[in-house]
Amino acid sequence: MARKTLNSIYSIMLLFPLLLSSCGGKVIFADTHEIRSGVWELSDVANFTFDNSDTLVTTDVEFLVRTGPDYPYRNIYLFVTSSSPDGKSMTDTLEYYLSDEKGNRYGKGAGGLFELRLPYKSNVFFPEKGNYFFSIRHGMRIMDLSDVYDIGIRITKAEKK
Repeated sequence: MARKTLNSIYSIMLLFPLLLSSCGGKVIFADTHEIRSGVWELSDVANFTFDNSDTLVTTDVEFLVRTGPDYPYRNIYLFVTSSSPDGKSMTDTLEYYLSDEKGNRYGKGAGGLFELRLPYKSNVFFPEKGNYFFSIRHGMRIMDLSDVYDIGIRITKAEKK
């Protein structure tokens, strides 16, 4: 019970900065999928729907992952399927490192939990108006991935260089 309450508090802490940053106009879309038990089952797919209304803006897409101190691996594999309004889809297999070779975790840590932004695509635009769908599941060799609490997506306006 206390662990569930703690997870809920940390989920709110994760969402609060996303909501605040969306007020500045740079964040176009942000959403998080909570993994309630802290065990990301292979069958648990995080689904996100982005309703695109601007076909000219250039964007950056990133994922957010929140893990605990007992996450058993240095890396994480993700299978990401994205679909456009016209029904075309593609699947990417991605590997991200969550810690260095000495076990030092990347990202922000608080209360034993670590949040890391994982870049996906930079300087891309969504050429059609309508709903774009993103599905994310872990691609690790085990069925149940322990000590993972949230997976999220964030789409921001790309910074002009």
